[in-house]
Amino acid sequence: MHRWSKLFVPTLREAPADAEVASHKFLLRAGYVRQLGAGIYSYLFFGNRSIQKIIGIVREEMNAIGQEFLLPGIMPSDVWEQSGRWTTMGQNMFRLQDRKGAWLCLGMTHEEVMTDIARKELRSYKQLPQIWYQIQTKFRDEPRPKSGLLRVRQFIMKDSYSFDIDAAGLDKSFDLHDAVYRKIFSRCGLSFVAVEADSGAMGGSQSQEFMVYTDAGEDLIASCPNCHYAANMEKATSKLGAVTEMEPTGDGTPELVHTPGKAAIADVAEFFQIDPASDIKTVAYMAEIREGKETKWVPLVAFLRGDHFVNETKLTGVAGASELRTMNAEELETYFSGPAGYLGPIGLKVAKTLHDGGVNVIVDLGLENRKNLVGGANKLDYHFRNITPGRDFTWTVLADIRNVAEGEGCPQCGTPLKVAKAVEIGHIFKLGYKYSESMGARVLDPNGKEVTPIMGSYGIGIERILTSSIEQNNDENGFWLPPSIAPFEVVVTVTNIKDEAVMDAGTKIAAELEAAGFDVLLDDRDERAGVKFKDADLVGIPYRVTVGKKIAEGTVELVTRAKATSEEVAVADVVATLKTLIS
Repeated sequence: MHRWSKLFVPTLREAPADAEVASHKFLLRAGYVRQLGAGIYSYLFFGNRSIQKIIGIVREEMNAIGQEFLLPGIMPSDVWEQSGRWTTMGQNMFRLQDRKGAWLCLGMTHEEVMTDIARKELRSYKQLPQIWYQIQTKFRDEPRPKSGLLRVRQFIMKDSYSFDIDAAGLDKSFDLHDAVYRKIFSRCGLSFVAVEADSGAMGGSQSQEFMVYTDAGEDLIASCPNCHYAANMEKATSKLGAVTEMEPTGDGTPELVHTPGKAAIADVAEFFQIDPASDIKTVAYMAEIREGKETKWVPLVAFLRGDHFVNETKLTGVAGASELRTMNAEELETYFSGPAGYLGPIGLKVAKTLHDGGVNVIVDLGLENRKNLVGGANKLDYHFRNITPGRDFTWTVLADIRNVAEGEGCPQCGTPLKVAKAVEIGHIFKLGYKYSESMGARVLDPNGKEVTPIMGSYGIGIERILTSSIEQNNDENGFWLPPSIAPFEVVVTVTNIKDEAVMDAGTKIAAELEAAGFDVLLDDRDERAGVKFKDADLVGIPYRVTVGKKIAEGTVELVTRAKATSEEVAVADVVATLKTLIS
C-alpha cells in the first residue's frame, strides 16, 4: 500500500510565472514534473505513474496488431542521407560527431532504421505484412520550447511502421492503426477528433491526425457540426458564398488609377468603395526547390482574394518547394519592377510550368471565374481596376492555397464551419515508397519478381495524452484524470491520524480497496484536513474517500472529483460503490 507520508509529492500552492497553459501549471503544482532545461523535464513519482499507465494501454492495444521493438536512440548519418532527410530535417535534428569525426544524430523518428532492418531481413511477400512498433524517447531541437510538455526537446513516442506488398495491404494496415488509435484514446478518457492532415516532412499520399480541442493547442481545426467533416487548416477546404461582382468602368479593360498612400487592403477597399473580396492580394516569396542534390531559390507569387490569407503549407506543397521566404526589396524590383503594397498580376513574366525560368504564379481557387477586380499596378501609388483573371493575366497553377475561415461552408454539406484550436495526440501516414525505394528495400512477389514494399508510419505522443487530459479536465482547484491513467484511482484521506479509531478505519478501507484491485493511495500525513483536501483536489486522483468522525456511525464521504460532488457511503459499500463508478 502506498502511504502519502512516505512519498515525494512536492505540491505547490502557486504555479511558476512562466507557466502559461493549464496543463503546464498543474503538472508543476501537482509535483508531476520538474524542469531541468528549456523543453527538458524530469518526471517525478506521480508523473511517471501516469506515463507508465498510458504506455501500458498503448502497448496492450498495439500488441493486438504489431510486434514491439526497441531501436537505438542514436544513429549514424548514412541512413538519413540515403533517405534524403539528413539535409531536409534542418535544425530540428540534434547532430553530433563521435571521436573519429563521424556524424550521428539523436532519433526524432525511426523510418530510416526500420527500413534498414526491412531491407536486410525481408525477402519474400510471404513475410508480409509486417507491423513493427516501439515506445521510446525521441529528440527534437525545438526552436521555441513552451507550454510545458506540449513543445519539448525530449519526449516519448509510440512509433510504428508497416510493410506491405501493395496499396491494398497498406490500406488495411492504415485502417488497423486507425481503429487501434481510437481504442487507445478512448481508454485514456480523451474526447478527440480524427482530421485530414498534411504529411509534411514525413511524405506520403495520405495522413490523418487525432486531435484534442483545447485553447492550449497551436493547430487550428476546421470542423462541421452537421456532417462531422474535420481537417487541419493545412488541408481544410470550404465552400465560398456568392460574391457580387463590380460593374466595369470605361471599356472594361484594366484602368490605371492613382491611389496615393493606399498600400493596405483596407485602404484600397475604402478608396474604391469595394468589398475586400474584390481586391487581389499579392504575396511574393522566394521558394527553395531541389534539383537532384542541388537546391536553388526561385520566385513564387501567390494571388488570392483580399479577404483571404495564404496557407503556406498548402502553397509549399503546390509549388513543390522545401522552404519559403518573403521577397526582399531588390527581388521585388527584379520580378515586379514595383514596391510592396502596390504589387499586382499584370505584366509578370509567368512560368508556363513550375520552375521553368519565369515567375511561378499560383492563383487561389477563390479567384477562379471572378471579374472586374482591383489589383496593384506594380507602380508606386497606382492600382488597376477592371482586372479579370484569365483575360488580363495568366498563372502557372490554379489551386487551393488559402486558409479556411470560420463560417464558410462545409465542403461536404455546406453547413458553416467552426474553427478552433487543438493539440495533436496522434498521426498516421501512408508513406508509400518514399523510404523503401530510396533505401533499396526489395522483396519477391508471388510471381518471383522483385518489388518494393509499401510503407506506413504511425505515431502517438505519450506525454500529449497526459497533457491533453489535464487540459480537458481542470478547474481553479486542480485537475482530475480518468481512472485508467491517473497515478492512483482513489485516495483514502484520514482527517485526523491521531484519532486511533479513524486511522485504523482508514487503513482498513485502503487495504480492502487494494485487495479488490484498486490503485489506492492512503493519505496518512500529519496535516490539517483542509490541506489534505486541497492536495487531493489538485493532483488528478479521480476519487477520494474521506474517513472522519462519521466513521463511528459506519459511514465515510465519497468525493467524485470530476463532478465536485460527494455522498455518504456505508463502509461496507465503499468497494462496490467505487467499482460501479469506475466501470
